[in-house]
Amino acid sequence: MARRVVVALLAPVPWTPPGLDPVQWRGALAEDVVDLLAMLNEVDTAVAVTRADRWLAEAVIWPGTRVYEVPEATPNAVFAALGGPDVLDGGYEQAAVVAGDAPDLPGLTVGKLLRPLTSRPVALAPVEGSVPGLLGVAARLPAPSWLPPLDMDAAVPADVRATAPRPGDLAVTPSWHRLRGPADLARLDPALDGWENTRALLSGTGTRG
Repeated sequence: MARRVVVALLAPVPWTPPGLDPVQWRGALAEDVVDLLAMLNEVDTAVAVTRADRWLAEAVIWPGTRVYEVPEATPNAVFAALGGPDVLDGGYEQAAVVAGDAPDLPGLTVGKLLRPLTSRPVALAPVEGSVPGLLGVAARLPAPSWLPPLDMDAAVPADVRATAPRPGDLAVTPSWHRLRGPADLARLDPALDGWENTRALLSGTGTRG
């Protein structure tokens, strides 16, 4: 089986629900995503942050979780870090990068993001709804040179398909929501397991029960 890693990309979070402290909100989102990834089977998990956000990684990781410092909070930077010297020494063959603001993300959705890499070099999971942005990006390592710079908040699958040598080189997997604005709170499902930290903060304000 290919060696795989799933990396939580803890990028800045531009929106915070009214009444909440932005640092606490960002920490709750990050901790819930990291906790989710730690429960996945047959993959390693890691966190990626810029140097300025190293404090956040240290606050939410589990013992033994690897932290990658990247020059910018993009999937491309993470793939570059993963495709360094370690790969030549039995490193990872496949990697998925997921957004750090999807606290109730199901593990099954992450698995579906990785699955196409058996036959395709790149897979994308878009953000749910008719809005731009990506939930996650997966690639065989080293990532293909045709993969364009990806902004997780603005990219769409068509951007990547346009640069691929063949349309079939890109797989689009099921979408999921991220918490990027007030309307996204309504997508949270209280019946889903997990997202305890985010749930606790929202319950404390009465925003979401």
